[in-house]
Amino acid sequence: MAINEPSDNLPLAEVLRAANGLVTAGLIDDWALGGALAAIYYVEPFTTYDADIFFIPKDKGLTAGIPTIYAHLQAQGWRVEREHLLVRGFPVQFLAASGLTEEAVREAEQIEYEGVAAKIFRAEHIVAIAASVGRAKDKARIEQLLQQADLDQSRLENILQRHNLKLPQP
Repeated sequence: MAINEPSDNLPLAEVLRAANGLVTAGLIDDWALGGALAAIYYVEPFTTYDADIFFIPKDKGLTAGIPTIYAHLQAQGWRVEREHLLVRGFPVQFLAASGLTEEAVREAEQIEYEGVAAKIFRAEHIVAIAASVGRAKDKARIEQLLQQADLDQSRLENILQRHNLKLPQP
């Protein structure tokens, strides 16, 4: 399913609205959609299990404010299941950003989805983050983005160089 196409199954607008609400409530400084759903914005759709919301915490402590974020969303009807919050049964993971992911949040692209203002990782950051993680599915994602996304090569090379990363060899 393409992220830029509305869906009855994927409550993405609710997820994005909730993330904006966390900023409004003063619980986080900023956020952006990352992970597989962000990649789908740039390439042909593929199946993904959850949404990853990367946030810049207001609370710089050990928990990065996660308990407060979870309590806030649970009060709005979200359920907790292991490391995910569920909205209408769809799992969402809130991840405190640091280093490369914090840069990705700060430089994220502004989009609108079903009338909701949102931010999404740029394709170049998705590639760099996948290179830093290095799992088989990340290597496949890099390949797909290199083939299908309209990447800014100089931006990508700059990010990789600043974070001392290399793309995997095919």
